[in-house]
Amino acid sequence: MKTLTDAWAWLTDSAHWAGDDGIGHRLLQHLVLTVVCLVISCLIALPVALVLGHLGKGGALAVNISNVGRAVPTFAVLVLLLLTPIGSWGEGPTVVALVLFAVPPLLTNAYVGMREVDRSIVQAARGMGMTGRQMLFHVELPLSLPLILAGVRIAAVQLVATATIAALAGGGGLGRIITAGFNLASTPMVVAGAILVAVFALIVEGVFELAERLAPARLRGSR
Repeated sequence: MKTLTDAWAWLTDSAHWAGDDGIGHRLLQHLVLTVVCLVISCLIALPVALVLGHLGKGGALAVNISNVGRAVPTFAVLVLLLLTPIGSWGEGPTVVALVLFAVPPLLTNAYVGMREVDRSIVQAARGMGMTGRQMLFHVELPLSLPLILAGVRIAAVQLVATATIAALAGGGGLGRIITAGFNLASTPMVVAGAILVAVFALIVEGVFELAERLAPARLRGSR
């Protein structure tokens, strides 16, 4: 109980919120890293999943290959990348490791969403003379959007929690507070850093949940 009290005292100390090593700056770094990795992951995974889901070919293989990344710890990937030329690219190793971590849920959800679209609707669209491109963007994509967005939400929350590894490669983010706490043998500081990451992840989850509630019915899973 004393540890939690000390952690709260550390968090509420205004001195710990200012400066380049302050909570505010570290939180901004964490947010930027998360957004950048999420955008890159979406640009990689979603086009592949949408095309394969539309064609109905090769998707299972792509999903299985991407899921191999879940079996390999992100920290291990980061360490290996630091030993390669990528290790000299600043935040490069961290971004690559996090992108590889975020791709599987995005790819899987998008592909499954595309394949779960009612085939009778697709056949009806084809019978109306719609081209493959038109069916993809005007029929299959809108109907699969709820699952796609669910994958984006999962990836975003996972990235927030995992982006703390950036500190191990000399990067920024909330992980620096945790590593600094270990270096200073300050348990309250470590706990405070962990609380910040957990709260940030919950806020991201809440933002996606709120966006889903405010979205039109067709984006909330209505088919």
